[in-house]
Amino acid sequence: MDPAFATALRDARTRRRLSQLDLALAAGTTQRHVSFLERGRSTPGRGMVVRVAEALGLPLRERNALLLTAGFAPSYAETPLDDPRLAPVLDSLAALLDGHRPYPALIVDRYGTLVSANDAFTLLTEGVAGELLAPPVNVLRLALHPDGMAPRIHNFADWAQHVLERPRQGLPDPRQAELLDELTSYLPAPSPPSPDHLGFAVPLQLSTSLGDLRLITAITRLTTAVDVTIAELSLETFLPADAETAALLTAQPTPSAAPRTTQPQPT
Repeated sequence: MDPAFATALRDARTRRRLSQLDLALAAGTTQRHVSFLERGRSTPGRGMVVRVAEALGLPLRERNALLLTAGFAPSYAETPLDDPRLAPVLDSLAALLDGHRPYPALIVDRYGTLVSANDAFTLLTEGVAGELLAPPVNVLRLALHPDGMAPRIHNFADWAQHVLERPRQGLPDPRQAELLDELTSYLPAPSPPSPDHLGFAVPLQLSTSLGDLRLITAITRLTTAVDVTIAELSLETFLPADAETAALLTAQPTPSAAPRTTQPQPT
C-alpha cells in the first residue's frame, strides 16, 4: 500500500506522545494492528481510519488529510464563510462578541485572519498603521509588527512567544510556515522569561488611551462542529487580569448597539 498513510499515522501519534498501545486501546484495536498499519503491512478500512483519527483527537482538517492518504474521500466539508448556510452560526458568534463588551473580543480563523470583532477591539488597534488594518487583517501580524501593537506592549518578548504558539501548531502548511517566518522576524533577541506571568498565564500588558491594561486571553472553539471552517474558528476574549484593568474597562460607556468589525476572507 501507499506508505503515505503509515507515515502520517506514525507522525500524528508521535506528535501526541502516545505509544502504539495507547492508541490501540483508544481506537479499540490491538497494538499489533497499529504496528502493522504504521509499517504499511496492513491496509486500513475507512472505519479504522476514522477510529484512529478520533482516538488521536485530530482536528477535522487533519482527519480529512489522513483519510486522503489512505485513499478515501474526506468526511468533513469546508464551507466558505460567506455561504448562507453558515449565517446562523456566525450570527450566534456575533452575539457572543457583543456579550463580552466592554472587554475586547474577536473571531479569527486558523491563520489568525480577523473574521469579526466587537467595538472594544479598537482599544487594541490604537495607533496601528493603516496598512495593517486593511482587510484581510491578520491579528498575529497586528500584534507583533513594529507598526502594529508591539510598541505599546510592555512585555513584548513574553507576549510574542505566546502569540507564536498558534502558527506552530497543526499540520505543516506552506502558508502557515511563511506566516511563522514573518512573525519570527519581528521578535527581539531571545531573553529569559519574565517572572510577571500571574502564576498561571502570560498577561498582555498594553498602553491604551484608557491607561495601562493587563489582560489575559480566553479562547473558545466549537468543538462539536462537523465543518472544517467552523471548527477552525476561535473566539478570543481579552479579560482583565487585575482590578485596576477591570475598573478602567467597565468605566467606559457601553453603546446600546455596538458596531462589529467584519472582515472579508481571502479565497
